[in-house]
Amino acid sequence: MTSEAQRLHGHLIGQQGSRRSLNTPALVLDLEMLDRNIAEMASFAKTHDVKLRPHSKTHKSADIARRQIAAGALGVCCAKLGEAEALSEAGIEGLHITSPVVTPQAITRLIALNAKAKGLMVVVDHPANVEALAAAAAKAGQTLTVVVDIDPGIHRTGVASPEAAVELAQLVAKHKALKYGGVQFYCGRHQHIVDFKQRKAEIEERTDYLKGILAKLEAAGLKPAIVTGSGTGTHFIDAKLGVYTELQVGSYVFMDHDYNVCDLRGADKPTFEQALQIDARAVSANAPGMVTVDAGLKAMATEKGPPMILKGAVEGSTTRFMGDEHLAVIAPEGKAAPALGDQVILVPPHCDPTVNLYESYHVVKGDTLVEIWPVTGRGRSR
Repeated sequence: MTSEAQRLHGHLIGQQGSRRSLNTPALVLDLEMLDRNIAEMASFAKTHDVKLRPHSKTHKSADIARRQIAAGALGVCCAKLGEAEALSEAGIEGLHITSPVVTPQAITRLIALNAKAKGLMVVVDHPANVEALAAAAAKAGQTLTVVVDIDPGIHRTGVASPEAAVELAQLVAKHKALKYGGVQFYCGRHQHIVDFKQRKAEIEERTDYLKGILAKLEAAGLKPAIVTGSGTGTHFIDAKLGVYTELQVGSYVFMDHDYNVCDLRGADKPTFEQALQIDARAVSANAPGMVTVDAGLKAMATEKGPPMILKGAVEGSTTRFMGDEHLAVIAPEGKAAPALGDQVILVPPHCDPTVNLYESYHVVKGDTLVEIWPVTGRGRSR
């Protein structure tokens, strides 16, 4: 089935300068930046003797997952069952579902996926869920690998105490149809702390808490083979602390504005490149010092505010949402705004939910469209 992006832009692939002919708004991925980001994180992991299992919720792309695995990743994480199903259908292995799968209908799908997806894992954080998964796996004659999810203090998912972690791991170990894979500890709140020293101090405190749990598990004869977690915001700190066996880094492949302002490695400069971009066009230019472009509230996630401008407007220009389809680009006083029809390249404020709005990536090298990649399983987030 031909995608809308293929229908509109397939003929532009390989044409020099074809990026400027894209219908807008368009989700654009700079291939060279993407590959440099993937290589940089892979090199970092190898140097620090830690594995990578990047989070696919960032990109929802089998094409990007393949590049990450080719660079050395174990597989990828999936936020939801639907993402794992879609990536498995595309041939991706080593999938870890980072949220509990609990309803009867979802467990049925999980067991069907487990029969064909090599290296599948899923988290658990409640005894009732352990029992349900064990019963379903046993009925199907399967062994399902489960990972005990530990709450780092945000009360989203995960067992709430060290004692509960040990008890749940013991329950998992009792079931022949389940394999105790290890533990998950994801400090989501800490990923976007801008100041490196503050982020480091808070992560060190949470890591001490995790170490205490790991000691209790080992004392109970349940030392986890896998300790998975971390993220783009804390990968540098976590790798140095040496507790995780694998890092669930995600946004490093794209670097939205919210991450780009964070000092990721204590160097006070961006570590990764802003590979994910939104191309827009000036569609109205009647007000002095500003233009309206065709990328509004429907073109990107908005909870982090309006986007930054990467290219196409004078330095110091700002943006303001003007409705569902429109964004104002405002030039500094005394400076010229873009002209009618000019291309303006924006950086998404938050990459993950922005990607979910699009069906395709327009993959470019320089100003040339070189490929169109589908957003794998778009709409299958259940």
